Amino acid sequence: MQPEEKGYKGPCPECGSSDAKHFYPDGQTHCFSCDHHTFSDGRESFSYEVWKKGLDNMSTAPLKNNVNAEYGDIPDRKIVKNTAMIYKTLTKKQGSMTTHHIYQYFDKNGNHISNKVRDTLNKKFWSEGPMTSAGLFGEHIFTQKGKYITVCEGEVDAMSAYQMMGSKWPVVSLKNGAASAASNCKQSFEYLNQFDNIVLCFDNDKAGRQAADDVAAIFEPNKCKIMSLDLKDANEYLKIGKSEDFMTLWWAAKPFTPAGIINLHDLGDSLYEENYCDTCLYPWSGLNEKTYGMRTGELVTFTSGAGMGKSSIMRELMHHLMMNTKDNIGVLAMEESVRNTAFNIMSVEANARLYIKEVRDQFSSEQLREWQDKTIGTKRFFAFDHFGSISNEEILSRVRYMSKALGCKWVILDHLSILVSGQEDMGDERKSIDILMTKLRSLVEETGISLLLVSHLRRPAGDRGHEDGREVSLSHLRGSASIAHLSDGVIALERNQQADDETEANTTTIRILKNRYTGETGVACYLHYNKETGRMTEINNPFVENE
Repeated sequence: MQPEEKGYKGPCPECGSSDAKHFYPDGQTHCFSCDHHTFSDGRESFSYEVWKKGLDNMSTAPLKNNVNAEYGDIPDRKIVKNTAMIYKTLTKKQGSMTTHHIYQYFDKNGNHISNKVRDTLNKKFWSEGPMTSAGLFGEHIFTQKGKYITVCEGEVDAMSAYQMMGSKWPVVSLKNGAASAASNCKQSFEYLNQFDNIVLCFDNDKAGRQAADDVAAIFEPNKCKIMSLDLKDANEYLKIGKSEDFMTLWWAAKPFTPAGIINLHDLGDSLYEENYCDTCLYPWSGLNEKTYGMRTGELVTFTSGAGMGKSSIMRELMHHLMMNTKDNIGVLAMEESVRNTAFNIMSVEANARLYIKEVRDQFSSEQLREWQDKTIGTKRFFAFDHFGSISNEEILSRVRYMSKALGCKWVILDHLSILVSGQEDMGDERKSIDILMTKLRSLVEETGISLLLVSHLRRPAGDRGHEDGREVSLSHLRGSASIAHLSDGVIALERNQQADDETEANTTTIRILKNRYTGETGVACYLHYNKETGRMTEINNPFVENE
């Protein structure tokens, strides 16, 4: 397999060449300066011969360099045998001369699936096996969460740092150097995020410093600490016997501080440029007239009693976002399986209640597959496959992961009440909701997502409840006033389920209780539920004659 002839040239992050790296239409790249090659499936090589022969010889015998290799010291790097054994790093020798270093990589299940091989004679290295499926170097060793984990730029630096720490704290390394730092850490986001502190020990150069900033920005504020090295990398400290100096710098690592604090005067004419946020209109014109749509960077709460059409509206919004944006969408539906979430999205496309098995059975497998391909088959929906008791921190972590690692700009969380009520040590419900809402608000600010939150209503005093069509106010929100205070918008659903008139019984009134963007509140529109299709359609006010 050879790359196509046509493409374009650009800089190589591996060797620093300004124009030696060729980018081919089939996704492959090759630097004619350092021979760094990436195949279209993500595998890498620094061997010109491997590139010319193609990918086949890398896949048929992916781990061939393990033959005749053994554990031992790496004298030129001052790595002792015990450290090499912990990291499962092998060496090959010819007589007394070390010819190759073999850094073994493992998947999430601890299976050895790939190697990175370094030829010590010509200073080149290449990969064997599927590196894209491998975790960070050393990830298979440190499987338990803890207070600290250190991430280095290369395998030797990781072993060096671990050795200088006296083997006290976990140390891992990137798979592909500084150029792929962010993508490597996104792939291992959940693994790294389980540690309280992530210390970034990248090379003391421009690429290393930029990589540290890129990685730190993925995680929540103050999660990452960045080391400032005086020497080139961690191994340099080990080689010249300055382990104490390295540890001093490790303890002095500073929390990542993003840029962005400015004097408002400096905005100048940029003040009048387009807003930074993305906007998507709602499916219903009446709601758009008062809100001007949904925006990223906002938290909007939908609230209702039981049976008001909440599930139907969420289905409509998920499908509408898919059809009217190019963005990824995250769904955390706490009262349904991911399978039901998938059928809910497909149902809108099909104009049929596919979430009901008896309805689904009326259609052919070809029809179902077509609706599947048009919706969840776009690979833009990500759902949380939850089970058992879920803590607030777990939910926050999943939302952050959807945003940072999966690129979801729109996230639906259904619903707030179950998150609080499902906790074993709930204590004061109002306090619990206050804490969770504050963290959700901060998460929206941090990630810039649009969070569409569902919250239930408490039963109002008096004989008439929400199932009888009682008008909703902010005071009816269950648990805490923080829901209203911290939301950019609060949208209530009202419906008289007990009405004798069929139209009234199946019409949901959409009432805006809070609207920080425009300030407009009150009834926005009326949505009629079609029992046959399961769709919510905007209609004129059915409660006023001749409307």
